[in-house]
Amino acid sequence: AFKTPEALLCTAAPLSADWAVPFWVQARGRGLHRLLVGTLDVVLDSSARVAPYRILHQTQDSQVYWTVACGSSRKEITKHWEWLENNLLQTLSIFDSEEDITTFVKGKIHGIIAEENKNLQPQGDEDPGKFKEAELKMRKQFGMPEGEKLVNYYSCSYWKGRVPRQGWLYLTVNHLCFYSFLLGKEVSLVVQWVDITRLEKNATLLFPESIRVDTRNQELFFSMFLNIGETFKLMEQLANLAMRQLLDSEGFLEDKILPRPVRPHRNISALKRDLDARAKNECYRATFRLPRDERLDGHTSCTLWTPFNKLHIPGQMFISNNYICFASKEEDACHLIIPLREVTIVEKADSSSVLPSPLSISTKSKMTFLFANLKDRDFLVQRISDFLQKTPSKQPGSIVGSRKASVVDPSTESSPAPQEVPEQPASPASPLSSRQSFCAQEVPTASQGLLKLFQKNSPMEDLGAKGAKEKMKEESWHIHFFEYGRGVCMYRTAKTRALVLKGIPESLRGELWLLFSGAWNEMVTHPGYYAELVEKSTGKYSLATEEIERDLHRSMPEHPAFQNELGIAALRRVLTAYAFRNPTIGYCQAMNIVTSVLLLYGSEEEAFWLLVALCERMLPDYYNTRVVGALVDQGIFEELTRDFLPQLSEKMQDLGVISSISLSWFLTLFLSVMPFESAVVIVDCFFYEGIKVILQVALAVLDANMEQLLGCSDEGEAMTMLGRYLDNVVNKQSVSPPIPHLHALLTSGDDPPAEVDIFELLKVSYEKFSSLRAEDIEQMRFKQRLKVIQSLEDTAKRSVVRAIPVDIGFSIEELEDLYMVFKAKHLASQYWGCSHTVAGRRDPSLPYLEQYRIDASQFRELFASLTPWACGSHTPVLAGRMFRLLDKNKDSLINFKEFVTGMSECGMYHGDLTEKLKVLYKLHLPPALSPEEAESALEAAHYFTGDSSSEEEKGTSSPDYRHYLRMWAKEKEAQKETIKDLPKMNQEQFIELCKTLYNMFSEDPMEQDLYHAIATVASLLLRIGEVGKKFSVRIGRKPRDCATEEDEPPAPGPHHDAARELQPPAAGDPQAKAGGDTHLGKALQEGQVVVEGDSSEGQGSPSQLLSDDETKDDMSMSSYSVVSTGSLQCEDLTDDTVLVGGEACSPTARIGGTVDTDWCISFEQILASILTESVLVNFFEKRVDIGLKIKDQKKVERQFSTASDHEQPGASG
Repeated sequence: AFKTPEALLCTAAPLSADWAVPFWVQARGRGLHRLLVGTLDVVLDSSARVAPYRILHQTQDSQVYWTVACGSSRKEITKHWEWLENNLLQTLSIFDSEEDITTFVKGKIHGIIAEENKNLQPQGDEDPGKFKEAELKMRKQFGMPEGEKLVNYYSCSYWKGRVPRQGWLYLTVNHLCFYSFLLGKEVSLVVQWVDITRLEKNATLLFPESIRVDTRNQELFFSMFLNIGETFKLMEQLANLAMRQLLDSEGFLEDKILPRPVRPHRNISALKRDLDARAKNECYRATFRLPRDERLDGHTSCTLWTPFNKLHIPGQMFISNNYICFASKEEDACHLIIPLREVTIVEKADSSSVLPSPLSISTKSKMTFLFANLKDRDFLVQRISDFLQKTPSKQPGSIVGSRKASVVDPSTESSPAPQEVPEQPASPASPLSSRQSFCAQEVPTASQGLLKLFQKNSPMEDLGAKGAKEKMKEESWHIHFFEYGRGVCMYRTAKTRALVLKGIPESLRGELWLLFSGAWNEMVTHPGYYAELVEKSTGKYSLATEEIERDLHRSMPEHPAFQNELGIAALRRVLTAYAFRNPTIGYCQAMNIVTSVLLLYGSEEEAFWLLVALCERMLPDYYNTRVVGALVDQGIFEELTRDFLPQLSEKMQDLGVISSISLSWFLTLFLSVMPFESAVVIVDCFFYEGIKVILQVALAVLDANMEQLLGCSDEGEAMTMLGRYLDNVVNKQSVSPPIPHLHALLTSGDDPPAEVDIFELLKVSYEKFSSLRAEDIEQMRFKQRLKVIQSLEDTAKRSVVRAIPVDIGFSIEELEDLYMVFKAKHLASQYWGCSHTVAGRRDPSLPYLEQYRIDASQFRELFASLTPWACGSHTPVLAGRMFRLLDKNKDSLINFKEFVTGMSECGMYHGDLTEKLKVLYKLHLPPALSPEEAESALEAAHYFTGDSSSEEEKGTSSPDYRHYLRMWAKEKEAQKETIKDLPKMNQEQFIELCKTLYNMFSEDPMEQDLYHAIATVASLLLRIGEVGKKFSVRIGRKPRDCATEEDEPPAPGPHHDAARELQPPAAGDPQAKAGGDTHLGKALQEGQVVVEGDSSEGQGSPSQLLSDDETKDDMSMSSYSVVSTGSLQCEDLTDDTVLVGGEACSPTARIGGTVDTDWCISFEQILASILTESVLVNFFEKRVDIGLKIKDQKKVERQFSTASDHEQPGASG
């Protein structure tokens, strides 16, 4: 590549000159020096590439060489020299002084490099110069297209065996790449993120503090990073994006509205900043349970005054477009969420030594929050002010300013909100007019939970001790609200968690679930959304609605609320609305059980938003078609069992219990396996703590039953024992009437186990397993997600391979390799946006066979690399025809089964001679042959197909029972196409077939013999067609009326315009070999065959005579005819075989070699003719190893549309 000119002293340059001209030297490094320099370049400079060949510029009197270009091969450096020779050498002669020459050359090279960088770099990019250079070198080194973006690169060592290879690790959006050059040994690695099955940071004796990367067939270790933590975190993010792509086909989309840094970082790309921002956003949203579109703007350290304990608590303030949040350094000390829609006043208070840089924020609920020790307070207030201006529900009373400058007008403060903007309440306990109704007809479930509607309104006093306990709980919460605030802006502390663990009173359960889950925030910011969904989804039918209807009456049938149409209708509306909102999930079993419980404690709209929080944030990917999230957490549960209960772990694996219990426990949050009154207490804790509680309780259940489990002999016994234990987990404090648990009826035995109090079980789970942290669980989720998704991908691969018929010809290993190549082609379209939208997205809800499909352009690329029929420039045409032949349903996409059928069953790899010829024959008939390629082909095919009638159909005798038995047997067995079923081929189609065969032989070692053989066969077949035409005319078949075509010449097909006459090329004519087309030969002589009879009958036949001049002058050929001198015998064939063409059906060329519309040939005739030529038989019967072609395809599958080697345009001056 051209490089920035660098000075090199003559005495210090151990280079051997290959040649020299005035001002220029081409040289290469010598021996050990070249190895050492190459090694140091790669170790010290990421953008370096080993370049043993160089072009140097030197003026006569100078002692300094200037390196202007370098290359890794003689071919590459020669290419650069040719450009210099054509564009610079002549110009240098006009300069008078040598100094001017050097200045000009350096300036010209600088300009070339700048232009190359400008062309290769997307417009508007803000990446630093050093990073751009590394990205360009990466693309060139690994053959990546422009669409592949570099995220970051790191210096590290790759362990090959026990030897570390120092080099550079490049992390791109879709690939992990490594390059090293060490003392002549080059290592180049490329791994796709979607292929990674394991990614771990570990430290062993052999690999100190290393990163391990596993794929299905290799283990890679990288170490000696400057910052291993940062590298591993970025690798995790990129692998996660790849898994997301496999899961739901979501490719990586760069964040276009990412704020630009005030000071651009020297070596951090925009993509790296994008990914860092994503990671922070995800952590921020998960910590405070915020909506998925919330974006963190920034965070700063500060203190928060907590009035309940009179302390200044240190922590971090987070600001986003709709929220101000606070998290204390101590995990349980205090969490705070202040929606900007609730803010009325932001004030900068006077600083003091006790309270430096204070900031006061007041809300509509009359709460005031005092922050202090803020850095850059003025900037912070400005940001809050900007966000407040954009907050849609900001009330007129909101004021931002300093205490001294702002005067709050009391009348403005107390004035009600305008009628057109309803004020949003601060807590779910507040009345909200928009929540009162979601549809035209008012139903009771629109405003309250089913429990209130179906529970007898008996006063608490009548319930005795239980009622008193419930009353005490309510009182405790009201005191807590008084001290810590009520609603979204509540101070959330360790005391809040303690109250939740004691059980939320039923009267407050719905309100607190909405708050702790974050569903409240989404509900108040989307008023009317649920009503709109209900209206849109009512009466709509889909697979999801069918499944919902089937499960409605299975949802808590033991509860009175779901024993009547009111509860069932409410459940139907909520589930259908969610399926309409999120078609990716639609409906999954277990959603009905969870939703029915949500409806007991909240209105329909509240239950809907709680379901949104569950499915999309708190239990990610749990309820999709493959329950990936539940499988991931199942893997975490197994890992935790090994850590906390090692003596039980091995037994559980042997019994196979974990997989059985975890799905039912996790998917329904214990609601399906525990009595309702007990399970709902776990749901209380879940909405406050997240999945951590579910894992803790599951571990506590196993721990409590350890001895019994160790004594179990099989899975059934273990499951029964655990089922009976869970049935007897009771809630003695519940004020609701006991609901019979159906699961208990199935597992009851003679001696039921002792009752277990749910609050005792929760207490034990926190005491023994409270060391679980949310951050650790997320880390474990990533590790397990890789395993689960790759395991599901392997399952999909096996399922698809099993769906392929056994007689296809490929081995299981070959089919699996082909599937991986096929899948990689589909995914590449998502990487680099090369695909049409129809194939771009994968629908995981489809059967495995239909999930990965490719379009015509992708098929062409695969066909070109895998087909044994190399046809040179004609290959894309043949691929297009094959695609049309395989695309049975005409949706412009083919699945893997259709693809493999094309590769094998159609004869390319495993068919015999007849099968291979049959597929070639069909590729030149409709629908494979498009109308553009042969305009009259469709008509001819219809004509000839209609002409062949079955002998059986002509029979007059009535069929007997044997006839019907035969018909029935035919229907039962798969219809095998015979050669007699194939329609006849007209002349234009036959000419296209000949053209394909000529191209197919162009790269074969037996090229000349094959050309002569096919010329003989084609000549013979043309005559057979002529004889057949004469015979059919004589027996009274009426020739087709072609008057219309004669009067009105149709436009030739697009690929005919550039066609030329073909002749077998001479052995020494490389140009003819490369193109597959032969030059025009001698004109036809008198010895050529003339069909018997009147010459007018043969008008337009290929046997018409042409003069030399007429033939040579005709350069616009739209069809080909094969004719030959001599007789039909092969030994009489001379080199005078030519393809004579003329414009199809053109009146002016009627006397030339035009297409004869009455001519036809059958497949049997073609097959019989080819069997006479042994060289053709050998060609079609030779075996090709597809394994080698698959390996070659894998090497180049990322190198299409590469734009790394640009030839510089010629420029003067």
